[in-house]
Amino acid sequence: MTVVKSTLTESDRQITGEALQGTLVDLLGLSLIGKQAHWSVVGPRFRSVHLQLDEVVDTARAYADTVAERAAALGVAPDGRPETVAAAFTLPSPKNGWLRDNDVVQLMVETLGAAIGRLRERIAATDKPDPVSQDLLISLTAELEKQRWMFEAENLPREN
Repeated sequence: MTVVKSTLTESDRQITGEALQGTLVDLLGLSLIGKQAHWSVVGPRFRSVHLQLDEVVDTARAYADTVAERAAALGVAPDGRPETVAAAFTLPSPKNGWLRDNDVVQLMVETLGAAIGRLRERIAATDKPDPVSQDLLISLTAELEKQRWMFEAENLPREN
């Protein structure tokens, strides 16, 4: 079998591959969390939260593809199999059943915040080994921070 050869050293490829694989798992899981919440949200802000969740899912799916293709270009076989995601995914997830809009907003603030924290660690880890992959992780972080900000703005208490 032919294997894609990396332009990186083996050590740099390994560090970058781990960062990309972890990001892929987080993004695939995030897309599932977003869809589960999208289907289950109820409450007065149903429509705005429902539509915002679609934006998160679209972002996660698009970046998952880009991250997986970047890994493949470096000779790292991306692993997005359900069993891999299930075994490695650790971001906050929704409970089963209907979800109040306020609870979904809080969940997304927490989940996106956790994903962003891990991305920032991966940005630091890929600084020297692969600035190209680091750039991808930076742009993804900016997009997820935007999504988190939008949910956090939904969660502010009302003034009397």
